[in-house]
Amino acid sequence: MNTVGIAKTEQIRRRIRATDYLSVAQLFLQDNFLLERPLEFDDIKPRLLGHWGTCHGINVAYANLKAHFGNDNNFSFVLGPGHGFPALQANLFIDGELEKVDPRATPHTGGIAYICKNFSWPDGFPSHASPYTPGIITEGGELGYALANAYGVCLGHPEKTIAVMIGDGELETATALASLNLHDLLKSRTNGTILPVLHLNGYKISAPSIYARKSERELNELIRGFGYTPCWVGEDIEKFQRALEDKIDSPFYILKTEKGKGGPNSHHEAHQIPLKKAKTDESELRILEDWLKSYNIEELFDSEKGFVI
Repeated sequence: MNTVGIAKTEQIRRRIRATDYLSVAQLFLQDNFLLERPLEFDDIKPRLLGHWGTCHGINVAYANLKAHFGNDNNFSFVLGPGHGFPALQANLFIDGELEKVDPRATPHTGGIAYICKNFSWPDGFPSHASPYTPGIITEGGELGYALANAYGVCLGHPEKTIAVMIGDGELETATALASLNLHDLLKSRTNGTILPVLHLNGYKISAPSIYARKSERELNELIRGFGYTPCWVGEDIEKFQRALEDKIDSPFYILKTEKGKGGPNSHHEAHQIPLKKAKTDESELRILEDWLKSYNIEELFDSEKGFVI
């Protein structure tokens, strides 16, 4: 029996597909944002700058958390790896949060063109999360502060719940690792609840992450040592939702995905931009087109209704 429900599971799947598509479109496209005709070199941005590797995992976590907590005003999502900004912006765009600070970012055809064309573009959106983004207070290249910031927000606010997504490379930073001690220091009924989510995708910018090399037992014992209960979720939506629903004491979720999941097979582990020659190489352009088509955006977006997810 699917205890989560078929409708809810499908809604989460559709949201992940939509935000994955928007993430890729932001990285590559300056035109033809909904693939209304075959891709051409002129559709590709002259300078490809950004990070794809962590985007799918961010979208998986965000979609599952959003489905569980809904529109609870006391719930917040904090993103540690701010270099995965295309994914964060895709979710804020679909939810209408970006439109609140920028009326041009409407979740319709014109809005899609606006956020995609202006990502990593002069006078547009930066390649990393920045204070311009709703809810962001630091520049997205500063890794390690997310957990400490979240604990600070929860001080004296027992009504708050904050999910904090931490990259496995990010957890190697002194700040992030030291912040795990805050669990024992600030665990109190007078403070809010922190839900760490470790994105274990195996690699940082140029090498395997330390935590990806540890055995599951070693990583579990490390997390338990800081007072948390490790909870492996992966990409199984039902398992992720059950984990969120279970009454686990001090859960520490571990989201294990492939680096760059969903990308082209020979480039899927890219930390930054796969298909770097898509503007000049016909083979890479066609691979990019197939990649974008794999999300079947026509099933998820209606020019009049917007996103149907």
